[in-house]
Amino acid sequence: MARAHIALLPDGRRLHLQDGPIDLIVEAWAGRADVEAAYRAAAERFVTILDELCAELPLLRTAAHPVRNELTGIVAQRMQKAVASFSKQIFITPMAAVAGAVAEEILGAMTAAAPLARAYVNNGGDIALHLAPGESFKIAMIDRPDRPSLFGTATIGHEAPVRGIATSGWRGRSFSLGIADAVTVLAPGAAMADAAATVIANAVDLPGHRGILRLPATDLQPDSDLGPRLVTRHVPELTQGQIAAALDAGQATALSLQARSLIVAAALHLQGQTRFIGIASDAIVPQLFNPAPMKAIAHA
Repeated sequence: MARAHIALLPDGRRLHLQDGPIDLIVEAWAGRADVEAAYRAAAERFVTILDELCAELPLLRTAAHPVRNELTGIVAQRMQKAVASFSKQIFITPMAAVAGAVAEEILGAMTAAAPLARAYVNNGGDIALHLAPGESFKIAMIDRPDRPSLFGTATIGHEAPVRGIATSGWRGRSFSLGIADAVTVLAPGAAMADAAATVIANAVDLPGHRGILRLPATDLQPDSDLGPRLVTRHVPELTQGQIAAALDAGQATALSLQARSLIVAAALHLQGQTRFIGIASDAIVPQLFNPAPMKAIAHA
């Protein structure tokens, strides 16, 4: 337990929790005593999570089954539940939902400990949200982690069916089978958003394009849950037609997930072009995504 780093950031408002690969930024809005209680609960729950996940790591790195679930930990079961919806059609492991599932667990500990107006747990860009009636969040989306620039914003109110946000792409922290610079997903929960962003980002692709460099995941990370599957390491400059074709493929996947109520909305970004899904049918705000900068939770 002593290995975990737990401290308030210099602004005195946000809590930083770090243990191995898990790195969280937490913020809550309420009376001082309630915020302190929520932060204590977050810290107490946080110090046990990594060991719980490591105890089941071999199973977590195994292809998910649509029905069978041998996992026992609370977070591990949440991961499995999130990816089970995709496991009939594609290869996916519970690890595709790990960041979002951890964020959800910490947020749940906080809201159980104290009444909060608003709160978020940001796990490297995969975010779990809490909103009391009348509250809202504004989030900002960036297109590339290595060269961030704002390409969209979203306002999420209490009435919106969104409590999770996640981003995936080949330039991100995790491996991707596709070529999207970033796919940001808004979903009912963070674990589902995490898994869905992975699936959609993998679908933004140009199979057979000779200029795209792909390497076996295990060549880059021997214990990767993706095994020998080819992951994207370089994408050359694409023509407008190629960009459109790749985004078309991702959009089709996103629309199918939206039709199944697995996601609420998504933004797919590739080499300066963005596709938005969920604007016309979603009543979160009149314009779900707006390029105008605003004070927001930085995301992705």
